Amino acid sequence: MRLNKFYILIFALAVLVAGCGKDNYDEPSSMLMGKVVYNGEAIGVKGTGSAVQLELWQDGYDLYTSIPVYLTQDGSFSASLFDGTYKLVSKSGNGPWVSAQDTVVVTVKGSTTVDYPVTPFYTVSNENFSLSGSTLTATFNVAQVSGSQSVERAILVVNKTSFVDETAQIQRVDLTDPGTGQITMTMTLSDDVLSNATLNARVGVKISGREAIYSLVQNIK
Repeated sequence: MRLNKFYILIFALAVLVAGCGKDNYDEPSSMLMGKVVYNGEAIGVKGTGSAVQLELWQDGYDLYTSIPVYLTQDGSFSASLFDGTYKLVSKSGNGPWVSAQDTVVVTVKGSTTVDYPVTPFYTVSNENFSLSGSTLTATFNVAQVSGSQSVERAILVVNKTSFVDETAQIQRVDLTDPGTGQITMTMTLSDDVLSNATLNARVGVKISGREAIYSLVQNIK
């Protein structure tokens, strides 16, 4: 009787160990890195709240579902993956660019770098920020690249950290229907905002139903 109990115990332990072994899969050890670009230049986007993303797809598996790849505010991205061949596409209706969903096939092995080209609706360039006393002045150029929608609004945002967008901000001002060409926006910073040791600013433009396209973050104090 004791011998039977012993064998039963050994069998139960073997099943438990085998089950644990199935749960302990290897973690992905390769890294895919890159940027979303237009004419070779990275595109600035909203980097908080997982707002803008690409998708990775891999053929040959029963569970065919996308792997989300989130963009940081400077348009860069990274993802930990297993070695293999993937398809990188834009998420439909997401991002300040045309939803062409062009496919970039990339073979990941170790550290792999790839850029994803897009066509934005508008571009923001030649941005300049000037802080005089409590008045912040921003000038920048807006050019239409694709589509027929006009710019819904331009945004000037300020934050005390290096993360700056319409959510990550401590003060903002919007300009409705700014048009294209050179745009000037001003903001009177509050005493609370000016009391911060460091301030960073950013401008962007937005069409209806899409995230804004932004300039790079610039330190103003």
